[in-house]
Amino acid sequence: MSTTLRYNEYYDTQASFDWLYERSKANALNGIGLYEYIISRENILLAYRTIKSNTGSKTKGCDGLTIKDYKIIDEDEFVNGIRNCLMNYRPRKVRRVFIPKDNGKLRPLGIPSMRDRLIQQMFKQVLEPIVEAKFHKHSYGFRQNRSTKHAIARCAHLVNHAHLNYVVDVDINKGFFDNVNHRKLINQLWNIGVKDKRVLTIINRMLKAEIEGEGIPTKGTPAGGILSPLLANVVLNEFDWWISNQWETFKSDFTYSKDSHRLRALHKTNMKQMVIVRYADDFKIFTNNHRNAQKIYHAVKAYLFETLHLEISPDKSKITNLRKRSSEFLGFELRAVKKSNKYVMHSHVAKGVKERIVKRGREAIKEIQKSPSPKTARYYNAWVLGLHNYFQYATHVNIDFVEIAYRLSKSLYNRLKSIGKYKIPIKPSPTYQKFYKGYKTFNICGVDLFPIRGIKTSHARNFSQEICNYTENGRGKIHRGLAHLGTSEISKLMYAQIPNKSVEYIDNRISKYSAQQGKCAITGKFLFYHQVYCHHITPTSLGGDDSYNNLVVIGENVHRLIHATDKKVISYLKRGLIDSEIEKINKYRVQCKLTII
Repeated sequence: MSTTLRYNEYYDTQASFDWLYERSKANALNGIGLYEYIISRENILLAYRTIKSNTGSKTKGCDGLTIKDYKIIDEDEFVNGIRNCLMNYRPRKVRRVFIPKDNGKLRPLGIPSMRDRLIQQMFKQVLEPIVEAKFHKHSYGFRQNRSTKHAIARCAHLVNHAHLNYVVDVDINKGFFDNVNHRKLINQLWNIGVKDKRVLTIINRMLKAEIEGEGIPTKGTPAGGILSPLLANVVLNEFDWWISNQWETFKSDFTYSKDSHRLRALHKTNMKQMVIVRYADDFKIFTNNHRNAQKIYHAVKAYLFETLHLEISPDKSKITNLRKRSSEFLGFELRAVKKSNKYVMHSHVAKGVKERIVKRGREAIKEIQKSPSPKTARYYNAWVLGLHNYFQYATHVNIDFVEIAYRLSKSLYNRLKSIGKYKIPIKPSPTYQKFYKGYKTFNICGVDLFPIRGIKTSHARNFSQEICNYTENGRGKIHRGLAHLGTSEISKLMYAQIPNKSVEYIDNRISKYSAQQGKCAITGKFLFYHQVYCHHITPTSLGGDDSYNNLVVIGENVHRLIHATDKKVISYLKRGLIDSEIEKINKYRVQCKLTII
């Protein structure tokens, strides 16, 4: 099951999100108090769990706090503290950091305080089902279940089957995130269905949070904020539908029995064919001839400026005939190549991206030479596997990675020949055995380096529009065939009152119960919520904490036996237990500084 859906199950929020999605689909959100959903205990704890699981939770904001600073707080105190903060919400300063881009320039990021990140996550969880119901189906960036491969698959479909070989590329000038108009964004949220003024007021304050060293922004959503990607999609969703309604979803007076019949009728008109594929602020508009492409280019330029108050870069915006030249999209190079009596899309790794891969590869190899260790070797492997997972959907990726491997081969040989052996691994790791069996490679400190040329092309399928986190049928397609624990026991655990326990303990208790499929770690018997005891492996009195790895879910009698010291009680409780179960119990007793039984 997806992590998001599992977390929704933990905190019994799925039904509420499904209901908001259905109401949004039906345009029936008027009068609904979204603020109450946002400040609900379940939504606040779900936000904590989601933030805690992200690597960014260890990054400090201007307040110097991370998620660890919240784990010792009592659950009721934590929930009430967040609610009180929202009653007169004033976001703290946003920490400004700059990270290097692939072109050598710096990308500005805004890192909110940990408290503000928690609050943004609370808002995101409630707003997401509302906006997902209204988003265009061919927007693929920063959305649930969608990814780059779906955008590339859609481009291939438009070239191969719709025969749209002209592409309008439009580059938004000066960075999209930094130029979002605040007033326009709030109006768009209202029009999309977010009509709780308390919610819009707080979002407006989030947008105007002071940036450290720069002051209060008058426009833009700080890249790095949890809510920013969702808000960016809200801004451009209006543009998606404007393009779509020109052709793809054009509404006619006559009702056709099939969509194919409607499209056939559209082709008999003089209307311009135009279909958009968008990933965040990077998009392409496909059409069938140069004349239409010119008209679309000027219309899009005017729309973005007049309606969304966004300027485009004339130098980077262009019209491309894919039958004559290639066009870059998301690191891929796309081109229409004649095959038999039609054109099909060929995709490669973009030239500039190949140069950056070679440069980064040489740096990683140099790091291994300077510090030969399992850590540097595994870092190199993670980098190679990441590249392969991303670019495997290019139709001619093998050619590109053979070239990249050849350019890196001298660096690999010259720098690693003295510290590693080059051969076919005798006992490869499961990952190497699965993806790179038969390839020669260097072994560094017991770690076989993944061969960069060992990539295999995969066929990218179009995104199935039935997949959705907020419908029962859609969720079934996400985790079809996977067993999952019923929500009833988890829900009861979630609502069980345990006084004087930290928010971290409550959260990890539910996680452990779910991870163990509701079964006792000693006996393997299923435990109903009232039978669940969450044992500290290293007791808190001996320095143990409430972390996930220090907890285990067991039954009541097992828990009593672990801590028992009276011989009669021990003799009574151990009845019916087999030797292997007694052995497990003794391991926990040793951790508690008690004698074995």
